[in-house]
Amino acid sequence: MREHTAFLRACGMQNDDTMKYLRASSILLVGVLACSNNPSEEPIDASPSPDACTTMECAVADCSLKGMPRTSVSGRVMAPNGTLPLAGAMVYVPLSDPGPLPEGPRCDRCDAEPLGGSLTQTSTDAFGKFSLQDVPAGMDFPIVVQVGSWRRIVNVTALAACQDTALSEEATRLPRDRSEGDVPRIAVTTGDADALECLVRKIGIADEEITTDAGDGRVQLFVGNGAKQFAPTFASQGQFADAQTLWNDPAKLATYDIVVLSCEGAQRPQTKPLTAMQALHDYADLGGRVFMSHWHNIWLGGERGHPEHGLADWRTVIDFDFGAAQNEATQTAIVDRTTPRGETFTQWLANVGATTGDTLTIHEPRYTAKRLGSAGVAQQWLHVDPARSTPLGKQSVQDLVFTTPITANADERCGKVVFSDMHVSSGSSSKASIPYPTSCSTGDLTAQEKALAFILFDMSACVSPIL
Repeated sequence: MREHTAFLRACGMQNDDTMKYLRASSILLVGVLACSNNPSEEPIDASPSPDACTTMECAVADCSLKGMPRTSVSGRVMAPNGTLPLAGAMVYVPLSDPGPLPEGPRCDRCDAEPLGGSLTQTSTDAFGKFSLQDVPAGMDFPIVVQVGSWRRIVNVTALAACQDTALSEEATRLPRDRSEGDVPRIAVTTGDADALECLVRKIGIADEEITTDAGDGRVQLFVGNGAKQFAPTFASQGQFADAQTLWNDPAKLATYDIVVLSCEGAQRPQTKPLTAMQALHDYADLGGRVFMSHWHNIWLGGERGHPEHGLADWRTVIDFDFGAAQNEATQTAIVDRTTPRGETFTQWLANVGATTGDTLTIHEPRYTAKRLGSAGVAQQWLHVDPARSTPLGKQSVQDLVFTTPITANADERCGKVVFSDMHVSSGSSSKASIPYPTSCSTGDLTAQEKALAFILFDMSACVSPIL
């Protein structure tokens, strides 16, 4: 655990009840301490008066008495790469030290009080922008920027009352590594038909945080049937453990916040026994986050021709057709904007230059997921409409999310599962014969990768009824 330093200073004074400690490595100085305006060169008497304000609550000015705007800070939350704005990020002023984030699956619900309590809070819009109203004036205070287990704590120095202060995008960017804040613990399995391990680099996670499970990186790689070791020039070295050592072991799964499964080109049921099915299912029910690409549909639909190789409740989430033709290079996907979150997704895709209107051209579409199933628990992000597809007549759900356990009421679920029927990392590959990250694209995020990055961060965030 990192050392803690002074949490707040109120114009040079320390409050025994409120002044707790934040971790030094996650604090970023973004302003200049200015407890008062003193245009002269005369020294300032810093001795507090007996009735001086020493808490954040009493430092919130009532600007309406002066007919002026409220004291606020504004900015834009960015992904670790610094180029991709994030919608739905939580931004708040804690009342006390938020403390360390717990690791592993947990019930992180959006309607719960944030760690450390909240003096004021908000979330980012479809542009990644926020405006945090009624913040303290005349004293230092922290701001927490958080998306699930990504968290950065920004120290703001004393502000003038009744005006807005803009923070830089660099200040409110999510951390690339642990020196900047909290990064989730992520397990990624490699597969020769998709390369999700390449996407984590593109969203900005530092190479030093990518290791084998024997290392201490926040992203740990396991081999399905894709890349199985690091290139000699990479920051980390070593062979990746087999993916079966991850999903066969409930205790191992429980050490990760997020599990990402890259497509292996086939279901490979011999590597995914029913005990593994149950372990991953239970991990999600406890609050884990799981991202599955294409032929990892076995976890949801059972084995092709043998649906009993799977769990009965998850088989009701999606209606699959494992025999559907899979031969288009590109396809027109429709963004589902029938829900508030889907509308935000639509606006966000347009803001980042990924779409025109409500359509996204995707590469390597697949058609195993025909429609949402009878459980009624899933929301589709992208789908192929037979009346608008290219070629016409195709139908599928390309990306969807559901919360778990699906047998619980929507307001009592804790985990999230995303299934993507399209391959994600276009331009990158993952072959067993080629060490990581030699085959990863170093170009900008494609439109398709931007869409999947949005879905990945949304999956990582707190859980609420899907709307």
